[in-house]
Amino acid sequence: MPSQRKRHNAEFKTKVALAAIRQDKTTNELTTEYGIHATQIHSWKKQALDRIPQAFSRQSARTQQNRAAEIDELHRQLGQVIAERDGLKKKSGSLA
Repeated sequence: MPSQRKRHNAEFKTKVALAAIRQDKTTNELTTEYGIHATQIHSWKKQALDRIPQAFSRQSARTQQNRAAEIDELHRQLGQVIAERDGLKKKSGSLA
């Protein structure tokens, strides 16, 4: 019977990635301590290091604000189109 894949939460991944970044212990020690394969530790470490610059970037905050404003505008337009469609349905029903 094949074993079920383990799913780790973000907190655990963060803890392992930070331990790998600190380099207080070797990768072999981390694999033993956390029960994770070395490749997985390297992967989480790389992901963490790749995303650190985004935490300090002002542009990412602006981009998120712009996306939120764009989503709000699209929701408004969608509501308007739905109202127009419903109005046209009522008018076409009265013509028949």
